[in-house]
Amino acid sequence: MEKTRDQFEYVINICRTLFCNKLKDYGASWRIMRPESVTDQIFIKANRIRTLETKEESKIAEGIKGEFIAIVNYGIIGLIQLELNHIESVDISNDEAIALYDKYMTETKELMYAKNHDYDEAWRSMRISSYTDLILMKIYRTKQIEDNKGKTLVSEGIGANYMDMVNYALFGLIKLEFGE
Repeated sequence: MEKTRDQFEYVINICRTLFCNKLKDYGASWRIMRPESVTDQIFIKANRIRTLETKEESKIAEGIKGEFIAIVNYGIIGLIQLELNHIESVDISNDEAIALYDKYMTETKELMYAKNHDYDEAWRSMRISSYTDLILMKIYRTKQIEDNKGKTLVSEGIGANYMDMVNYALFGLIKLEFGE
């Protein structure tokens, strides 16, 4: 489990570094996004991964790794937006955005550690393409919950689905970074 924690921290640091650098370039401009738009942005990234996995050719230099990083960061943005709601202009500083990022990343990875204990690292035996499919499934579930105005009968809510998307993307990054 220590190896898993180290690998998670390594890929999370890659995602966090990009998040911080984009904050320097753009500020927290994503604060205007409604959760549905965040979900659609994650869909675009996951769909591109699936397309690249299927076609095995890319016409744009950015590969699968960058798309998994984007899913992680948009998933955390989605969790922040669920808490704060969208606004009409940027209302938080970069430091506040980073603190929120860290808060939700910590909650998300703690969920993964708990599930990882119960599932005994089954994710390590999965294919990267399965993570892509699971992320897409979670997106479609999230869209349905959003269409139902957040109401569910027996299912987890939007936040839990965002956390799962982030964790599947982190699994993909670990596999890409460290191999099978």
